Amino acid sequence: MNQIRLYMDEDSGDTALVLPLKNRGVDIITTLGVNRLSFPDEEQLIWATLQNRVVYTSNIRDFYRLHTTFLSQGKSHAGMILVKQQYYSVGELMRGILRLVTVKSAEEMVNQVEFLGAWIDK
Repeated sequence: MNQIRLYMDEDSGDTALVLPLKNRGVDIITTLGVNRLSFPDEEQLIWATLQNRVVYTSNIRDFYRLHTTFLSQGKSHAGMILVKQQYYSVGELMRGILRLVTVKSAEEMVNQVEFLGAWIDK
């Protein structure tokens, strides 16, 4: 089973997470880092899926809607981690992400949505 690889979209904003997660062995890239700022959400999700990366975003409404649309149309995606960032500190977000990527595999994330709050509050 493969470890989850993350793609942090621009709505997540908290780039303070990137280096600490990388230092702990998490494969994470950002829209800024791969020059994909301002692409539409659907294109971001398609690109992430082609790269076998789970989207990490605080744009909950739009990405959850994309999730349901993809499934209803028989399309697949690599998974999504949705978070209300303003509720959590960087430390809490990091611990939640580390817990999630330790427990779930990339294969288990396919077509799944995880709300990070559930992994923080455990």
